Amino acid sequence: MSNDYKRGSFQLMKSINRSIVLNMIREKAPISRAEIAKQTKLTPPTVGNIVKELIDDQFVLETTQGESHGGRKPTYLEIRSDQFFIIGIDVGKFEMKFVVTNLHGFPVDKVSLEMPNANELLTTMKTGINHLLIKSEHLNKKFLGIGVGMHGIVNTETGVSLYAPFFDTYNIPIKSELESEYEMLVKVENDAKTMTLGESWIGNGNQASTLVGINVGNGIGAGITINGELYQGEHFIAGEIGHMTIDLSGPLCSCGNYGCLQALAAGPAIAENAIKSLKTGRSSKIIELVDGELERINGVIIHEAAKQGDSFSIELLNQTGRYLGIGITNLIHMVNPERIILGGGVAQAGDFILEPIKKAIKSRGLTEEAKNTPIVFSKLGKDASAIGASVLILKHFYQATD
Repeated sequence: MSNDYKRGSFQLMKSINRSIVLNMIREKAPISRAEIAKQTKLTPPTVGNIVKELIDDQFVLETTQGESHGGRKPTYLEIRSDQFFIIGIDVGKFEMKFVVTNLHGFPVDKVSLEMPNANELLTTMKTGINHLLIKSEHLNKKFLGIGVGMHGIVNTETGVSLYAPFFDTYNIPIKSELESEYEMLVKVENDAKTMTLGESWIGNGNQASTLVGINVGNGIGAGITINGELYQGEHFIAGEIGHMTIDLSGPLCSCGNYGCLQALAAGPAIAENAIKSLKTGRSSKIIELVDGELERINGVIIHEAAKQGDSFSIELLNQTGRYLGIGITNLIHMVNPERIILGGGVAQAGDFILEPIKKAIKSRGLTEEAKNTPIVFSKLGKDASAIGASVLILKHFYQATD
C-alpha cells in the first residue's frame, strides 16, 4: 500500500470524524466533550483534538460549565454563529431574493432585487452578492459559499440551469460564473428543492425521514428528501409536479400540454380564472380592490378579497385547493411521505386552500394513513428557498462525505 494512499485514507477519516463531531455539536448543543465521545464512540483524545481544531478555526466555542457529578465540571460546546456566513439566493420570476445566514442557517441580512430580464440574470445575481459583501465588509464577515435556488431544471453536478421556463433560457452556467467571480464554493439547485431542504434542516420538516415540500407560486414544483438527502431522479426532473396532468380537457400550460396542475392552480392561473369570470359579469369585491382595472388582479388581491368575506374569491381559492389536493394525493400514492410542507406565494392563502386540500386527500387517499398524511405550511415563509439555498453550503460544510 502506497504512503499516498495511506495518507489520503487518514485525511478522509479525520475529515469524517471532524464532521461527526461538528454535526453532534450542531444538533445537540450545548454538549460536553465527554458526551460527544460517548455518543459518537470516538475516543476522548480524538474528540479533544478535533474540538481544539474547531475552536482554533473559530467554528466552535466553549460556553457555561455544566454541573459536576463528582469530577471536574464539564465545559459545554456550541457552534459559533458570529464568524462565518453563507449567501443564499432565490431566483424568482419577478424578483431575486438574497439572504445572509449564519452557521445555524438563520438569516442575519437580506435584500431583494427586481428581475429586469433574462439576459441580465447573472448580472443581477452579482449585483445582489456585491451589495451584501460590501455591506458586510466592516463586520469582518467570512463567507463559506453561495447557494442558489433556481426555478426550472438544474444540473446540480455542474451547477448549470438547464432550462428556466419563466425566462425561456437554457444552459446558464451559474456555478462556474460565480465561482470564477468570487473564488468561493457555489452550489445550484431547483428552488422547490432548496425550500424543502431548508424546511428539512431548520423548518417544519422536524427531521422527517421522507419529506415532500411543495412550492406553489408563479409555478408549482416539489422537492423530495429521503433521510435528509434530496432526491434528484435520473435527469434532475424529480419533483416537477406542476406538469402532472390533472384534467385532460384543461387549459394549455406553458410546457405545451393541457390540464397541468400548474395551469390550474399556480398564481397566474388563479388570476386568469378570476379575470375570465369577472368579464362575464360575476360580481366580486375584487373589482373594487383594483378600481375596475382587471389586469391588476393577482393572488394577493384575491386573498385579500377572500379575507373580507368575498364569496367569489373564497370559491376560487377553494377550487385551487381542490386541484392541489388531487395532485398531492397522486404524490402521496407515489412517494408516501411522512410529512408534506406547503410554501410559496399561493400558500399564503392559508385555510382557504388547506381545508379543500385535506378534504380532497381524505376522499381520494388509498388508505387511512394516506388520507391523514400531515400537511403543514412552511415555517421559513417567503425566504424559504433562499434560506434553503444557503443550506446547500451548510450541508457541504457539516458533512464531509457530501
